[in-house]
Amino acid sequence: MSHQAAGSFRREDGTASVEMVAVVPFLLLAVLVAAQIGLAGQALWSAGIAARAGARAALIGGDAAAVARRALPDSMRDGAEVSDGEDVSVRVVVPRLLPAMPRLTVAATSDLGG
Repeated sequence: MSHQAAGSFRREDGTASVEMVAVVPFLLLAVLVAAQIGLAGQALWSAGIAARAGARAALIGGDAAAVARRALPDSMRDGAEVSDGEDVSVRVVVPRLLPAMPRLTVAATSDLGG
């Protein structure tokens, strides 16, 4: 390898490190956003399951709100709002990965078939 080629190789070695340092924060941000979207999806899925469970309980004369609340995962029960009437609605707070993130809620409704 010539002297000129070896010097060129050493200079490029440092730029790869700088590029990696510049890209890592964006990769971490993308992973956090994807994980937060996954948590929102899980919260919506759980709210739907809870609303259907509450509607089934209401159809057989049970306590729709209590059944819907029990159908939620423990981490979502505290901030959940359950309403029953002509249908059962469940609103839950999406768990946050970072406390600085905004508070998001999702809701699902299940009709009693009336």
